[in-house]
Amino acid sequence: MGRYTGPKTRVSRRYGVPIFGSSKALERKNYPPGMHGPRGSRRKQSEYAIALGEKQKLRYQYGLLERQFRRIFQNALRKRGVTGETLLQLLETRLDNVVYRLGLANTRSAARQLVSHGHVLVNGRSVNIASYNVKAGDEITIKDKPKSRQLVLRNLELTQIAPVPDWLTVERDALRGKVAHIPSREEMQPIVNEQLIVELYSR
Repeated sequence: MGRYTGPKTRVSRRYGVPIFGSSKALERKNYPPGMHGPRGSRRKQSEYAIALGEKQKLRYQYGLLERQFRRIFQNALRKRGVTGETLLQLLETRLDNVVYRLGLANTRSAARQLVSHGHVLVNGRSVNIASYNVKAGDEITIKDKPKSRQLVLRNLELTQIAPVPDWLTVERDALRGKVAHIPSREEMQPIVNEQLIVELYSR
């Protein structure tokens, strides 16, 4: 199955959380999509279904395929520390997500495109791999080319009211950002129970 490109509100309503950011439609229709959505409450789910739902929410949020997500989980498993928190950190520090969090792109898919088309520099070097994990102290800048700057300036107009996380610093005028430190769980404010995902893959 390819990357999801369908209606985002439908996915958010299915899981009951704003996976792709705040949505007025989700606030207005806080029940699952489909003809049976408004009638009654959500059906009781098995433990497996709940854990699978948590994993799917995270996959949709970061726009990942199952194989990509599983690979990131395996990397988290090999690292020291709490696997669930490490998984979230690996997802948050992906270059495409950092570009999005800095407000240099208005969606994660736009940020992925910005990176893959070679508009982004990390510590002065061009990096076109969206899954590249940034480290504390890394500086993210936009290539000093008219097309690159034009694209990002347009995005900044759309994201100027969006807050930048505390673990990042940004200079919007200079089209530059920096990773102050690797985020803690509290700073990431996950929309899932990551421990259920760890248990799901440990079955």
